[in-house]
Amino acid sequence: MGHKVQNNQMSIADTLGLGFMTFAFFLGAGNLIFPPLAGFLAGENMTLAMFGFLVTAVGLPLITLIAVAKANGKIMSLLPPIAATALAVAIFIIIGPAFAAPRTGLVAFEVGFKPFLDNAEATFMIAGITLNVAQLLYTLMFFSISMVFALYPGKLLDNVGKVLTPILILLLVGLAASVIFLPGSPVAAAVGEYQTHPLTKGVLEGYNTMDTLASLIFGILIIDILRKKGITDSKAQTGYLIKAALIAAGGLAFVYIALFYLGATAADLAAGAENGGVILTNYVTHEFGTTGLVLLSTVVTLACLTTAVGLISACSEFFNELLPKISYRRFVIILSAICATIANVGLAQLISISIPVLMTVYPVAIALVAVTFLTERFAKPEAAHRIVLSVALFFGIIDGIKAAGVDVSAFDFMPLHAEGMAWLLPTAITIFACLMMKKEQVAVAVS
Repeated sequence: MGHKVQNNQMSIADTLGLGFMTFAFFLGAGNLIFPPLAGFLAGENMTLAMFGFLVTAVGLPLITLIAVAKANGKIMSLLPPIAATALAVAIFIIIGPAFAAPRTGLVAFEVGFKPFLDNAEATFMIAGITLNVAQLLYTLMFFSISMVFALYPGKLLDNVGKVLTPILILLLVGLAASVIFLPGSPVAAAVGEYQTHPLTKGVLEGYNTMDTLASLIFGILIIDILRKKGITDSKAQTGYLIKAALIAAGGLAFVYIALFYLGATAADLAAGAENGGVILTNYVTHEFGTTGLVLLSTVVTLACLTTAVGLISACSEFFNELLPKISYRRFVIILSAICATIANVGLAQLISISIPVLMTVYPVAIALVAVTFLTERFAKPEAAHRIVLSVALFFGIIDGIKAAGVDVSAFDFMPLHAEGMAWLLPTAITIFACLMMKKEQVAVAVS
């Protein structure tokens, strides 16, 4: 057998631990707050909306992880170095200090802590900015704990995969069972865009979880963890990464379907809720009283904490490679501080700021995954990667400015523009054109 084979194998327990850890990294703030609200708004069109949501919130992250494995973690290697770095920096900033990481602290506060406070609205002013006292103290504590975990990344798999996640899964299974056996109200009529095109609305709603962007990062993080576990063979790494991805995808699909159904049958409990966190809290309080609320707050806090730790350590590792003069530990401290600061913007505001950014970057991430799978089929892979991503970015920017409320009615003639997916057709056509090009044509086109 030799030492090498032994080295490239993991026990079943370790493989499950890796899968659970991947699931825990993904199961963060967005995954718990978007599905209940979407289910509530989709009402009778829940099935179509849920299918669309599962495409972008489970299918795409799963495919992205496999693409990262296929590219051995170097998914941007065919782009010009400066473009690859810019795209990577943009993704890391979005899923790190700008949106996704601060959001974990906010959701943990809103769902996990705020319901227990008598005076949750006490505020004070600093330099003309109104701050919520409880939220400020909570987010400072939350990101301090995340920072401590992230400072010791070697223990990540054991801490997250084997301790926190099983507790999390048990509590979620309990919640899902209650949703099925204790349905709230009959399903209501669909609202807004869910009446006219529930499928595309579900697809776009899935963007909000930011999981496809996170997959680009988590894939690299998981390969890194596998290397530390002694899995050096790239085929073995790909195999374990795919197994972990499938375990995570199964877990996520299960959680989303339960939460969608919870939202759709929440009716009166969801009236006037500005985010899914409120619906979730109201439902649990209604069905299980304080005990349920304590359990829910534990689930949410654990889910948000594991995600925050994963994001902070992945971002610190990336920025440390980019700027080696600043140590990994220093980055962990800096990023934790930035997250705690941005978390005090407030959840609804943070989500509304992030949507235009996501509408711009997501098409590029999806196009990157598509061309990664087709690399061998292109006559000139490098040119194909660059052309396709440029097209996706161009139309993604149009969708992004539209989401920000800028008038882009000049582009109304484009298919799917109204639904916020103007990028889809042009990008698909570009990919097809690049696949059709033969080597000679490429030479002519380039010269």
